[in-house]
Amino acid sequence: MTEPWLRGVLPDLHPVTGHLLRASAQIREDIEFALRPLNSAQVWATPFGMTSAGFHAKHLAGSTRRLCTYLAGGQLSEEQLWAIPMENAGGESADQLLAEIEAAFQWYEALVRELDPADFGAVREVGRQRLRVTAAGLAIHIAEHGQRHVGQAISAAKLAVSA
Repeated sequence: MTEPWLRGVLPDLHPVTGHLLRASAQIREDIEFALRPLNSAQVWATPFGMTSAGFHAKHLAGSTRRLCTYLAGGQLSEEQLWAIPMENAGGESADQLLAEIEAAFQWYEALVRELDPADFGAVREVGRQRLRVTAAGLAIHIAEHGQRHVGQAISAAKLAVSA
């Protein structure tokens, strides 16, 4: 199958917006390919002391939701902050993790579609220190960060299956 970024131009969208949506599709497709064949033990396995595919999947969903909160102009709730250390533990199945990732990236895509290209330079504040970033920079970072964890999840999944 052709990778999302090669599936043509998305009509009526700014090229940056279209590419962000294609990056989201790539993340979702790649993580599903990595996780779908795993049983729960393999999802949470830590071969050679590596972080599990489950962690990377759970963190992918959680961090995307947190970064989307900033992209939407908000700040994290106490509940969101409390959930961060919980990402390393879990017993969720591949299906459960994939559903969490899908929901997070549906929100991301909705925010990206709503972001007017004229507002790409709008300032968003990230973290307790309220570090200033642009809306476009934050949207791009979500895709970059997602790809990083997908790659790590793929490696962990392959090692968990071969172990």
